[in-house]
Amino acid sequence: MTQPLADCLAEYACNLRYEDLPAAVTHEAKRRFIDSFATAYGARDSDAQAIARTCALRVQSRPGASLFFGGQSSIEWATFVNGLLIRYLDYNDTYLSLEPAHPSDNLAAVLSVGEAVKAAGKDLITAAVLAYEVQCRLCDAASLRKHGIDHVTYGAISSALATCKLIKLDPIKTTHAVGLAGVCNVALRQTRSGELSMWKGCAFANAARNGVFAALLATEGLTGPAPIFEGDLGLMKLITGPFEVAPFGGDGRPFMITSTYIKFWPAEYHSQSAIDAALQLRPEVGDVRAIESIDIHTFDAAVDIIGSDPEKWCPRTRETADHSLPYCTAVALADGDVTLAQFDPKRFTDPALLELTAKVRIHRDKALSERYPRGIPNRLTVTLKDGRRFVREVEFPRGHNLNPMTDAEVEKKFRTLAEPHCGKERADKILAACWKLEDLKDAKELLALLT
Repeated sequence: MTQPLADCLAEYACNLRYEDLPAAVTHEAKRRFIDSFATAYGARDSDAQAIARTCALRVQSRPGASLFFGGQSSIEWATFVNGLLIRYLDYNDTYLSLEPAHPSDNLAAVLSVGEAVKAAGKDLITAAVLAYEVQCRLCDAASLRKHGIDHVTYGAISSALATCKLIKLDPIKTTHAVGLAGVCNVALRQTRSGELSMWKGCAFANAARNGVFAALLATEGLTGPAPIFEGDLGLMKLITGPFEVAPFGGDGRPFMITSTYIKFWPAEYHSQSAIDAALQLRPEVGDVRAIESIDIHTFDAAVDIIGSDPEKWCPRTRETADHSLPYCTAVALADGDVTLAQFDPKRFTDPALLELTAKVRIHRDKALSERYPRGIPNRLTVTLKDGRRFVREVEFPRGHNLNPMTDAEVEKKFRTLAEPHCGKERADKILAACWKLEDLKDAKELLALLT
């Protein structure tokens, strides 16, 4: 009888060691902690995190965990608040496959649980690499969104496994944690349809919180349903259909964290190459008032996720604006940059900018779809009122694993988002701690730098 997938995941989680990780993998993990702290600082003033923080501060726990930027709560609530901060701007890292994902969403669980169990830096790195490995391999194996299910469903499982690794559970209890995380965290894709709400930036934070909750229950001996994937009413039967997961990283096989992408611009990932193309064309186009039309030839996933709902041409929320292919392209042409300022309500409701956005037409292109998800090819054609046309195609935008950001660029992103809140001296300390994360004795020391 074939071993159930949950058992395979549990064995891999329990057996993975820091010593198994190549230097390039541990270095990439450090970059992801830096990038996640950057995006968390960027979301520090968001209304959603203020709401979540208010709720979290009502809870006292022993052991507890730190909320980024001050305060203590339970491990689960800290995972939710910190995960919301990491994800809220949609500026954290990405992985594209049959199912797209933002694997650094797992780091909130790694940090909260790591602090509670006094994990060392090497433990944090190992748990992070494990979470990336599990989530990305599941994304490679089967799509969720085509069945109307949200990608965060896999995140509850990866976060649970990272938690089990930090708590040092045995394979049996880890398998139960996977069952508990998988059975009750099937999330609807409605989160990302139509006019988007605050919940878009909270959905994985909730999944990670529930993954932590499942692992904590398993720690105390609570059993979970099995087999959670292959069972008569399991995930494969009800949602995905049968699938196989490719061999995990180690023993000479690559780790998935090195195949993920750090975002250069604070917008949904499928728009990154369109933004890149727009910025390249802008000097040739000149005054955007001279534009007659903007045609974007793109791949199916971009159309389905950020280029089909009518709300994308007239966003009323920040969450809709950063998930709008027409808006992101238009504002790049108009402003010559895409930063947090381009997603301020005053900007995305500007009548002149909406008039430009209305000129965007999106076309499915079979040939471009065939190049996804290895690349995210967007071809932009700008036609001026005098008849001139400018064309630019980008497949691997800055930050893609085939066009990666340098360490200096990652640091610049962190400083740009963090220093207005914490100052240069504190930013220097956080960066130094992350680059030397393997020397950290207690996760609490790292969290203290953010509070």
